[in-house]
Amino acid sequence: MAVLLVDAEVMAQARFGTSQLTETLGALNILRRGQPLPWHRVWRDQHVDAFHGYLDGDPVTAAIVAHAISSSWMADYLTVPPARPNMTLDDELAVLESLPDERIREDLARVRSPLAPELLRRTGLASRTAALLRWVWHYTIEADWPRRQSVLRADVVSRISRLGRDGWSGVINAMRPGMRWLGDGRLQVQEQPYPPCDVRGGKLMFFAAHCRGGWVSWRLPDRFGIVYPVTGIFTEAAISTPDPLRRLLGNARSRILVHSAEPVSTVALVAVTGLPLGTVGGHLRVLREAGLLQKRRSGREVLYWWTNTARALVASASSC
Repeated sequence: MAVLLVDAEVMAQARFGTSQLTETLGALNILRRGQPLPWHRVWRDQHVDAFHGYLDGDPVTAAIVAHAISSSWMADYLTVPPARPNMTLDDELAVLESLPDERIREDLARVRSPLAPELLRRTGLASRTAALLRWVWHYTIEADWPRRQSVLRADVVSRISRLGRDGWSGVINAMRPGMRWLGDGRLQVQEQPYPPCDVRGGKLMFFAAHCRGGWVSWRLPDRFGIVYPVTGIFTEAAISTPDPLRRLLGNARSRILVHSAEPVSTVALVAVTGLPLGTVGGHLRVLREAGLLQKRRSGREVLYWWTNTARALVASASSC
């Protein structure tokens, strides 16, 4: 599907959230690609040998992976959107594990044909797929999930905040490559020439993930999801801190301010700056007392972002 046909009710009820299965699929795709994006490289280097070791020990699972994901498509049975945001991985995998082998073979064949004849005629394809996804989750994500989820939630709050300012077109157009709000109830999700999909009367969810480019998922007839890459502060891309701002606020405090243009948690700022938690907390307090940051609680997190004063200060410093 290249274009989703939506209406006002679908967009009014659309929800943002996080998904452990979505995060795991994003990680699986990064591990299997030979050339990761620069900001994924360190993480991938830590886990890629163990991942290949897993596949070397299970040729059937290796064949599943080889057929399940291409450069433009992911097997439908992998990408069922969760019934609600923030489910556990085991709860999300329940749907996948209930699927018969023939259904999985049909989905794999849509991605890449012909199927590996001997390996993919085996039974238990659903359980093998679920076992791989649990392995990716437990060995590469789970220990880091609190930090990752903090970043994802900050992204969600940022998108919702932007929705209030710029409407759906402002949110959609900045979400992922190839995605645009076309107007007249048409939401372009990809630039490929696929036929449109009518989502009217259904439910649409958006999921941020640490992934390469995102994807579209569905469980027909009425559940649809759009996965997009988290904006993030874990990209390791250099964010320029103007020299005048560093001279005014100091190096650490100016870095924290620059990284707080959109809602961000204390934990996320610790991760991106490398500063101790207490140091970040102290700088946030000073910046807030100076009228440069505002804050809001979101679940268990407290998020900070620029006031208008901060926006003007950074813009002025950048123009010097």
